[in-house]
Amino acid sequence: MEERGIERRQVLRGLGLGAAGLAAGPLLAACGEGSSGLSNSGGDGSKAALNVWYHQYGEAGTQQAVERYAKEYDKAAVKVQWTPGDYTSKLNSGLLSTSGPDVFESTPNIDQVKSGQIVPLDDIIADVKSDYTEADIKSSTVDGKIYMIKMVDDMGVLYYRKSLLAKAGIKPPTTIDELIAASKALNTKDQKGLFIGNDAGVTPAFGGGSLLGQILWSVGSDYLTADNKPGFTSAEAKQSFAKMRELFNSKSILLGSPTDWWDPSSFTQGLAAMQWCGLWAMPGIQKAVGDDFGVVPWPAFSASVGKPSTFAGGWGAMVSAKAKNVDAAKAYIKWLWIENVKNQEDFNLSYGFHVPPRKSLAAKASKLQSGPAADALKIFNDYAVAGNPAWTPKMNSAYADAATAIVRKGADIDASIATAEKAVNAELKRLYG
Repeated sequence: MEERGIERRQVLRGLGLGAAGLAAGPLLAACGEGSSGLSNSGGDGSKAALNVWYHQYGEAGTQQAVERYAKEYDKAAVKVQWTPGDYTSKLNSGLLSTSGPDVFESTPNIDQVKSGQIVPLDDIIADVKSDYTEADIKSSTVDGKIYMIKMVDDMGVLYYRKSLLAKAGIKPPTTIDELIAASKALNTKDQKGLFIGNDAGVTPAFGGGSLLGQILWSVGSDYLTADNKPGFTSAEAKQSFAKMRELFNSKSILLGSPTDWWDPSSFTQGLAAMQWCGLWAMPGIQKAVGDDFGVVPWPAFSASVGKPSTFAGGWGAMVSAKAKNVDAAKAYIKWLWIENVKNQEDFNLSYGFHVPPRKSLAAKASKLQSGPAADALKIFNDYAVAGNPAWTPKMNSAYADAATAIVRKGADIDASIATAEKAVNAELKRLYG
């Protein structure tokens, strides 16, 4: 389903672009209109009243589920606001107002922290912090404090048809050169070798769902370095861009599909032998092709450079600094998204198909224990890369423009990267001085 545009994964931020607001996915939509907040007391005057905001998920049953969870909670009067449309704009306005949410669904970014809009949640996660992946903790942390409790973990995998690879005499790719070779070998007059999106994976429409992160992660780089400098300027990163251009120029990737990367139709209908898509697509793929598919992470650059990767996407629960009762808001999040493993498993696996963020829960969830689902869980645990809350939409736009120019238009790599670097440095100066 990743928010880094407003297409499904653009609001999901989760899909690996952190503050770039690029997460969404095929099953999640951005949110928009809704009602105002509530007063500090419930109808009986004794309970705190909490207004809890969600974006509109595309999976049937999710709204009814969160409304049911709210009714189960007896320590506060919880009102669910389910928001279709432009959730991001609505939320940005709500965080400035006392009539906005007390608890809300999003991912943290550095501007929210600097402006004092969100509340640290270190105290409610302290006892179980080690039960979350490093990627989840990193994406939840700004300036050393945790501001989000992860609700849903999303990820991408490279789906492949076992029978087609066997017929071609090739193994699932583990390096970029192997991926290019496999895509060429599987390319026929009736079927392309690979589908990575109608944009060839290099525009920011779906954040982590695009391959903007994988281009860097495959060589061991990232959007930003540990000391907050542009991480896409190394010689290895430039080589990775060149390989993506080689893949694009091979004419073996599918372009112009009726649906984009987040929908498995191109894969299940035989338009491509391999497809980069989300874990959420797995039940539909299994229904369509049975056991004739497997999954691998995005390949490492080479056997000696970089490592495999996937994005760590998804949503988390957060508390507004303008909440009428911050302690009550934090207590609700702790009850639902930390302690209540029954509802966490229900929300992640009964409607769509996601990884429950608590490692202990994911390890015993029955739907993740065998076959490609178990392979995907291992991929997430081993290779998921977190979004960086300091990576802003302006940074992502500049970087994506460079990637598009290099891969799809054959532009000069050094010049394109230099232009993006200048824009990113300007944003970093704004943030850090």
